[in-house]
Amino acid sequence: MDNSNTEETFWTQRYLDNQTGWDIGEPSAPLKAYIDQLENKDLKILIPGAGHAYEAEYLFNKGFKNVYVLDISKEPLDALKKRIPEFPVNQTIQGDFFTHNNTYDLIIEQTFFCSFPPTKSNRQQYAAKMHELLNTNGKLVGLWFSMPLTGDMEKRPFGGSKQEYLGYFEPFFSIITLEDCYNSIAPRQGNELFGIFMKK
Repeated sequence: MDNSNTEETFWTQRYLDNQTGWDIGEPSAPLKAYIDQLENKDLKILIPGAGHAYEAEYLFNKGFKNVYVLDISKEPLDALKKRIPEFPVNQTIQGDFFTHNNTYDLIIEQTFFCSFPPTKSNRQQYAAKMHELLNTNGKLVGLWFSMPLTGDMEKRPFGGSKQEYLGYFEPFFSIITLEDCYNSIAPRQGNELFGIFMKK
C-alpha cells in the first residue's frame, strides 16, 4: 500500500470535520478487560491506526510506559499529547503502518483493520506486517468487525467473517481465540469478534 499521502489527507479531513464515528470516547470495554489482566508492565505495545488512542491513555495511566501509538494523521496524535502531556513524544508516531519498522511484544487492534479498502491483497499485507512487527511469541489482540462486506469500497467500517479472517491469520499466527465478543458496546453488539493471535 503506497498511497500514504492520499490516506493521510483523507483521515486528517475526517478529524477536522469531526467525522469520527468509530471514536467512542473511551477505551473499548473488551480491550479494557484484556488490559486489566495484563501483569507485565514492561511489555512493548503498539496501537496502530490509534486515532485518539484511549487504550494507550488507559495503558499509560495503569503504569505501562512502553506504549507506542501510530497514526497516519497528526491530528489525533496532537490530541493525545494535549490529554497526556507526559506521554513520550518519541512514542507517538505519525506514519504509515505498512512501512513502519520496529518490533513489539503486543499489538492492539481497534478499528484499524476495518479502515482500509478490504481487498484480499490489503488484508494479506496486514497479516504479514503484523507478524513482522511482533517479537517471538508476540501477540496481536483486538476486535474485528463481524458483518458482511457490501461491495462498497468507500463506506467504512469494512467488515468480514470469522472464516475469512482465519484465512489471513492462520499462515502467520497460532489462533488462541477468535470468538463473538460478549462485552461489546451497545451499538456494536453482535458485530464484533475478539481475537488473540500468537506469532508463529
